[in-house]
Amino acid sequence: MGFEFSDRLNKLPPYLFVEIDKAKRKARAEGRDIIDLGIGDPDEPTPKEIIESLYKAAQDSKNHHYPLDQGSSVFRERIAKWYKERFRVNLDPEKEILPLIGSKEGISHLPLAFINQGDVSLVPDPCYPPYKGGTILAGGVPYIMPLLEENNFLPDLTKIKPQTLKKAKIIYINYPNNPTSSICEKGFFEEIAIFAKKYNLIVASDAAYSEVAFDGYKPASFLKVEGGKETGVEFHSLSKTCNMTGWRIGFACGNEKIISGIAKVKSNIDSGVFNAIQMAGITALDIADKHLEKMNKVYQERRDALVDGLNKLGWVIKKPKATFYVWARLPKNHKSSIEFAKLVLDKTDIIITPGVGFGESGEGYVRFALTVSKERMLEAVERLKKII
Repeated sequence: MGFEFSDRLNKLPPYLFVEIDKAKRKARAEGRDIIDLGIGDPDEPTPKEIIESLYKAAQDSKNHHYPLDQGSSVFRERIAKWYKERFRVNLDPEKEILPLIGSKEGISHLPLAFINQGDVSLVPDPCYPPYKGGTILAGGVPYIMPLLEENNFLPDLTKIKPQTLKKAKIIYINYPNNPTSSICEKGFFEEIAIFAKKYNLIVASDAAYSEVAFDGYKPASFLKVEGGKETGVEFHSLSKTCNMTGWRIGFACGNEKIISGIAKVKSNIDSGVFNAIQMAGITALDIADKHLEKMNKVYQERRDALVDGLNKLGWVIKKPKATFYVWARLPKNHKSSIEFAKLVLDKTDIIITPGVGFGESGEGYVRFALTVSKERMLEAVERLKKII
């Protein structure tokens, strides 16, 4: 039959990680020993305390019914407590916090609440794909803000034309950044808040990697700066914080009206997070400090093994202070990140992510995920000697 995709669906680029997963499954089906440095999925298990909390909560029949769209009040109160302890930010659990089925849900649904046909989202490039995808599906237009190495991978707000700002409704920021692993100082957040207030923009701060940091660095919250809660919301995820990618639990915090808009979309598209998982989420926040102390040491050892090894092969890479990614320029004589990633897979059985998959400004780079053991990381460096 002649079914046709909608124009909005046809505008979406291929989802990067689907293509990577296809290549990985094909290689493994051929019996190859693949080292997967592609998708950022923590390889360590979810802490046992969280699993035990889920098991206990799942046995309680009160948790077997539809959960509230706005989430459990107990979980929201625990998020508020964590935010105050971690960032010194006060939040109203009733109005300024919304549990999510992973932060991706809130990030991609935000435009549905605030974007009309033809409105603009200011989107960093390279970036996490749902910033663009959510905008397109809402009928909006992504306006690309290139993240360039010479500007420390921060967007240059002065380059945005006035006619674009007249149509803009949302600006996405993401620090610590995926895929570049770059960080920002408090002054950048302050600049964004002033900019958003001037042009009546919603700030969508993706803070999924705020807890994965090294060398004494402690990422800040956008909501902490003056004007932060007035102009924006911040998205967090327990996926990276507590190795809970498959559990699908995160939360949005910040401006009451923005939170209510996301909540209204949510109530019409899906339901709340399974109550037992929310109970496990409380445990996750209870043990986060202890867990992260261990995991960040593990990631730092892997980072050092990979970056030191690649630099010995002739690469010039700075050690990132946050996220579990390493963003690297292509070696000399290579121009296409897709072709280089394909070469690496074909010749070394290593999966890496081509930078252009995150946007045009990502061309010339590749991303390595620190989600295999230190031993496998060292083995990857040895294999890369074949082509570097």
